[in-house]
Amino acid sequence: MKKAILTVIAILAIGISSNNLFAQATATTPKGDVLDTLSGSADYNVSAALIRAAGLTATVRGAGPYTIFAPSNIAFSNIPSAKLDDLMKDPANLATILKGHVVTGKYDKATLIKTLGSGTPTLTTIDGKILTLSVTDKHLTITDSQGNKARLLHLICWAPMA
Repeated sequence: MKKAILTVIAILAIGISSNNLFAQATATTPKGDVLDTLSGSADYNVSAALIRAAGLTATVRGAGPYTIFAPSNIAFSNIPSAKLDDLMKDPANLATILKGHVVTGKYDKATLIKTLGSGTPTLTTIDGKILTLSVTDKHLTITDSQGNKARLLHLICWAPMA
């Protein structure tokens, strides 16, 4: 089971880092909640579907604010559909993987870059795992606790409406 989780995380990381269509990370501040934003985007609706399938709807619609390092649909297209189907059928495993993409706090690209000047910044995911940020080949890179690396392409920052 542990090997399967690491394999899926590696596949997601490869899918994210192989997406060369975006040269810079950008931030989106949604008007609704995070699922509305992801669902309404032609580029990120697969992430929304996976969040729902993992049973994380209440979590990501919670108190927040949250920043989601959201893989694009293009990144998911690099994963064989059979593997995605298997993930959709295993909500617990899928939830574990997706929680590694969500941190508490509102971080945009500028904030993340500023924190790089103060050393090697780390962020804690909602399940307590550590993500380390660095710059690799002029791109912001995230490294998880298993050493998997992904280029940061897009941020979805969400804070609940006042």
